[in-house]
Amino acid sequence: MKRSTLTSGVLSVGAFLALALLSPPLHAAEATADAVNAYAIDNFFLFICAVLVLFMQAGFALVESGLNAAKNTVNILFKNMMDLGIGVILFYVIGYGLMYPGDAFSGGWFGFGGFGISADSPGAAAGNLHPAVDFLFQVAFAATAATIVSGAVAGRMKFEAYLIYSVIITAFVYPISGFWKWGGGFLNEMGFYDFAGSLVVHALGGFAGLAAAIVLGPRIGRFNADGSPNALPGHNLALSTLGVFILLIGWFGFNPGSQLAIAGAANTDIVMIIATNTLLSAAAGSVAAMLFAWVIFKKPDLTMAMNGLLGGLVGITANCDSVTYNESLIIGIVAGILVVLGVKMLDALKIDDPVGAWPVHGLNGVWGGLATWIFGGHPMVAQIVGSIVIPLWGFATMLVLFLILKSVGMLRVSRDDEMKGLDISEHEEEAYYGFDIFTTR
Repeated sequence: MKRSTLTSGVLSVGAFLALALLSPPLHAAEATADAVNAYAIDNFFLFICAVLVLFMQAGFALVESGLNAAKNTVNILFKNMMDLGIGVILFYVIGYGLMYPGDAFSGGWFGFGGFGISADSPGAAAGNLHPAVDFLFQVAFAATAATIVSGAVAGRMKFEAYLIYSVIITAFVYPISGFWKWGGGFLNEMGFYDFAGSLVVHALGGFAGLAAAIVLGPRIGRFNADGSPNALPGHNLALSTLGVFILLIGWFGFNPGSQLAIAGAANTDIVMIIATNTLLSAAAGSVAAMLFAWVIFKKPDLTMAMNGLLGGLVGITANCDSVTYNESLIIGIVAGILVVLGVKMLDALKIDDPVGAWPVHGLNGVWGGLATWIFGGHPMVAQIVGSIVIPLWGFATMLVLFLILKSVGMLRVSRDDEMKGLDISEHEEEAYYGFDIFTTR
């Protein structure tokens, strides 16, 4: 009995020692579990942020349709739908490879990493992301850049022309300039900084919209013979206001998601700072635009307050991880004032931008780039160069495209079709069937 007990004890001790020798150290197992958890958390975080950015498409659709005549609602919604459809396919096929061509093209102007996405896609440079979730996040940004122009051309551009534009900007124009910064191109090499896309996304789209508005010319009745502007009110400010709130919500995917990680105390801290700066700048932009417009127009204007909020969001996007809370308020205040000044400038130049795409995204995209130097401490020369080169690229490429389309008669609808409304003339569909709303102005 004693011998059996002794033998059993010896065997137990031996088994314990063998298990201890053969098992990995406890701290190694903990490290492995931490890595697995961080991978899951970071990928799920970026997936949710990608969905929020995709949700911004709904916001843009509501803002643009509500700020325009009811007779063009189907056309505007259709363009937003195709920005997403065409954008996802073409960014997958070619745009992603142009934007993230790999280390071999670092510091350059152009590169190509191949078609589609792969397991070792260079876009997942953070190291803890599945390439697929990186693509989802990046393609949502591409769709945003494209859809900014939709509002600037509302009510007068042929649908086929818009589809051609959407193809060019998503497949080539946006990815190439995106590579200059986010893909490791020459702007990145200079030290240019744009955390979430004030310039790479918004200024590019805003200046592309400016080029389109210039080549298209104003809507019928927008300006008198002496150049004085006439207001062409949107048909549903309730929709537009809802769209602005949706864009605000989506921006919490746009900016915090650009950290690309949330696991770990350091990442969590900066994500919370980014989110707070984003909201502070948006609020300051809305209030500043309301007050400034109130002084100029002698009345509070809802559309100015809405665009001021969006301008504040655009202005903070490049630097939301680099500035203090008080500095984010200043950035938003300046952005709100710039929105109003930008609208006045377009009126003086007789340029018709129905939703204020250039003041919100173009002008404030540049402001965001410069504010990143002024408040964020990033190199002055690099920020100035980036704040010129990217908007110029968007403006010049789209100016050439729209001039070509105009020269072959593919750009603008006829006067009769414009008066009738693009819903009927281009699509033979009505957004509000059964209502007598298609009256001429």
